[in-house]
Amino acid sequence: MTQVYFIGAGPGDPELITVRGQRLVAEADLVLYAGSLVPRDVVACAKQGARVENSAPLNLRETHALIMETVAAGGMVARVHTGDPALYGAVREQAELLDEAGVAWEIVPGVTAGFAAAAAAGRSFTVPEVTQTLIFSRLEGRTPVPEREHLRELARSRSAMCIYLSAGDPEGVQSALLEGGMPGSTLVLAAYRVGWSEQRMAETTLDGLAHTARRNGFTRQTVFLVLPGQGGEDFGSARSLLYDPDFRHMCRG
Repeated sequence: MTQVYFIGAGPGDPELITVRGQRLVAEADLVLYAGSLVPRDVVACAKQGARVENSAPLNLRETHALIMETVAAGGMVARVHTGDPALYGAVREQAELLDEAGVAWEIVPGVTAGFAAAAAAGRSFTVPEVTQTLIFSRLEGRTPVPEREHLRELARSRSAMCIYLSAGDPEGVQSALLEGGMPGSTLVLAAYRVGWSEQRMAETTLDGLAHTARRNGFTRQTVFLVLPGQGGEDFGSARSLLYDPDFRHMCRG
């Protein structure tokens, strides 16, 4: 029987957690959430009598001890992470400790900030005949990035990109993408604290990325969406074939 659930809370809007995720939070005996990234409103559905703890000041061993205390008492734990636990999360380290203890766990996916930002801006990452690929990446920080995955190298593909954990160095992001051959006219969306009440967004070009980020104070908790074919470039009249009247598939004769 599963006793620990790693739940993707989404980007911050309490309505963007999944139905299953919210149900599990409401059923849990311990709700352990990353308060620096997950608003308290997201876990406000916790049942009366549940223990609700902010894990922001705790280290791995301390969070594990809290989880095991609840598990030992036969309770269920909702470990709530920002966005989707599979992207820049720390589930692996926690799961390894649970595996060692023989505790069953499961991951419940969530909406990541990049998708929430694109939705809020009414933008798409893919454009027919321009790019059908989306790359999630980041600048190197305290967590190293393999040289082959440097933003400069990834930019050579001219694919759409969603850049996380890099807002502290917008000049570095801009320089790397330009060095990789991404046109300066490429549309960039800077999205700050997506899904929170403080959400702000600004559209610019790659040439103006650093200036826009600095001017708006987007130097933390910001994602950059790099969107080829949606700025000043002429990408013609390419459209998806999905709803073209001449396009045939198994549901349309």
